[in-house]
Amino acid sequence: MEVDTLARQLWTIGDANRLRILAMLPTAPDCQHRANVSQLAEALGLSQPTVSNHLARLRTLGIVQHSRICRDVYYWIDPKLAGEIVENLRSALKICEKTPAQN
Repeated sequence: MEVDTLARQLWTIGDANRLRILAMLPTAPDCQHRANVSQLAEALGLSQPTVSNHLARLRTLGIVQHSRICRDVYYWIDPKLAGEIVENLRSALKICEKTPAQN
C-alpha cells in the first residue's frame, strides 16, 4: 500500500459534497440507475457547475467513470478502484492499531 496515494485518494473523496455525490451514483453503467449532472445538482441543491467540478475531481482520481449517451453524460462509481481504496484504508488502520499512540 502506498500511503501517499491513499492520502490523495482520501483527500479527494473526503469533501462532504463529493461523498454525497458518491452515495447517489450507481456502481455500474446501467440504464435504470443513471445519474447525470443535472439530476445530481437538483437532488443535492447545488449548481451544475459545482457538481461538474466535483465530478471532474472524482473522475481524475478514477473512482468515477462516465459515458456520453446522446447529449448527456452519465456517471457511475468504479467498484474496483473503490474496493482498492477501502482495502488500503483497512490496511492503514490495521497498521495504526499496531502502532502505540503517541503522547
